[in-house]
Amino acid sequence: MIKKYKAKVSYGMLIFIFLVFFGPVSFEVLNDGIHSEFYVLLGVLIPSFVFILYMFLKTEYYIEENLLKIKCGLLFNKSIEIHKIKKISKTNSPISSPAPSFDRIGITYGEYDEIILSPKDKLTLAKDLTTIHPAIENNITED
Repeated sequence: MIKKYKAKVSYGMLIFIFLVFFGPVSFEVLNDGIHSEFYVLLGVLIPSFVFILYMFLKTEYYIEENLLKIKCGLLFNKSIEIHKIKKISKTNSPISSPAPSFDRIGITYGEYDEIILSPKDKLTLAKDLTTIHPAIENNITED
């Protein structure tokens, strides 16, 4: 059986990324008008932003048998053996990860490995993982 968990998406984070991409271009257009370089720049910025948007919206997590599978768009696919997970806890780490939100959890596994996720339903994911492997230290509680 496969159980799917949608990622929580922070639209504030997407707006910030949009402003970083297109804010400077907007100021340039307001100050100097539209030049031929503007279209080249848009030809790079728009597909880049659409790709980031796709990554945000296509981030999902799955439990399949004894594996936690993490999928983030086309580029990132990772499987973690659930019996190797040691701890699940909330984190505020801003590092790049398959977590399109600032509301994140850290999963510690293996010797020194950690991955950061942002499932919409953190509590259910943590409970499902600890049901499969009760030795996991679960620090996720209801808010």
